[in-house]
Amino acid sequence: MVRFDRTERLVHWTTAVLVLVLLATGAAMYAGPISTLVGRRELVKTVHVLAGLALPVPLLVGILMPRRGGGLRADARRINRFDAEDRRWLRPRRAARPGKFNAGQKLNASFLVAAGVVLLGTGVMMRWPGLWSVDLRTGATFVHDWFAIGVALSVTGHIVLALRDPIAFAGMRRGVVPARWARRTHPQWYEEVTGHPADRLAPNPQRETGVRR
Repeated sequence: MVRFDRTERLVHWTTAVLVLVLLATGAAMYAGPISTLVGRRELVKTVHVLAGLALPVPLLVGILMPRRGGGLRADARRINRFDAEDRRWLRPRRAARPGKFNAGQKLNASFLVAAGVVLLGTGVMMRWPGLWSVDLRTGATFVHDWFAIGVALSVTGHIVLALRDPIAFAGMRRGVVPARWARRTHPQWYEEVTGHPADRLAPNPQRETGVRR
């Protein structure tokens, strides 16, 4: 089954590289031992700023692409829609039937997008301090640091969970997943794509190679 098209995968991996560059350069600037080891603080700072300014570009370009951005826009709508199954997924004894994304994935994606906006805004204030008051600059630094820690924890958790589910990880690398995996872990999405109930595998596997938006 097609889970992510080429545009979605390109946006994901480009953004992932930028985030990792930001986390690495941020750590190099603010963690004493790492800063001493790396040296060349001004170069690291420049790379950090450029990566931060570039961070929203892949997502915005992907969403705005008239034809090739359809899958990305559809997934953005899915992530922004929180339904009863998502609330059920969050309960201790959950018996939810997630769609393409479960509640944890939706919350994580929403947090990362919101954090990216906050970090971009506070980063601009820190990079061009002369445009802002001392109080705003101080507050921006405090908020920037704590949101960066939050993103680091979120990204670490995302990577750990991805590595624990090789099929899901392969889905983001190659774009396709087995129908049986989709039926078991994302039954609503399986039914949406195949038109068959999730309690049985679709009789015609060829139907599962397409995606209904």
